[in-house]
Amino acid sequence: TPQTVSLAETLSYLNEPRPFKNPYYTKNINRRAKSLKVVLNAEKERQRLEREKLRAEREAKMAVDGAEPEQPEEEAPTYMSIEAPPSIMPQRHYCDITGLEAPYTDPVTQLRYHDKSVYELIKGLNASAARDYLSARGVNPIVK
Repeated sequence: TPQTVSLAETLSYLNEPRPFKNPYYTKNINRRAKSLKVVLNAEKERQRLEREKLRAEREAKMAVDGAEPEQPEEEAPTYMSIEAPPSIMPQRHYCDITGLEAPYTDPVTQLRYHDKSVYELIKGLNASAARDYLSARGVNPIVK
């Protein structure tokens, strides 16, 4: 009996030719991924060579003209010199009483609190104590 071909086999792309693949491609088995340390050292070396090349060009110009061109000295980037945009992550709020993360805010005193037990303590505070906690956080206290 002839073997019937299933619908899945007829619709399968497994045996279709793939013109986008290179038929002569062979994977290089000996090639390994470089570690972060190796990549960073290579980048640092590339930047150092670039700076030396610029310095040599400046010295060559100075030898021709006899006067040094006025150019500001390039600074190597550090953690302090790199400017970054403000974070898009929401700012974290901390409890004014315990210092733990505070997902809640008291609507009356505007004090932030961590959980129910801290809220009970906040409800018992007088206005001057709430004002003191707010001023410790650096908020202009307006207690209703």
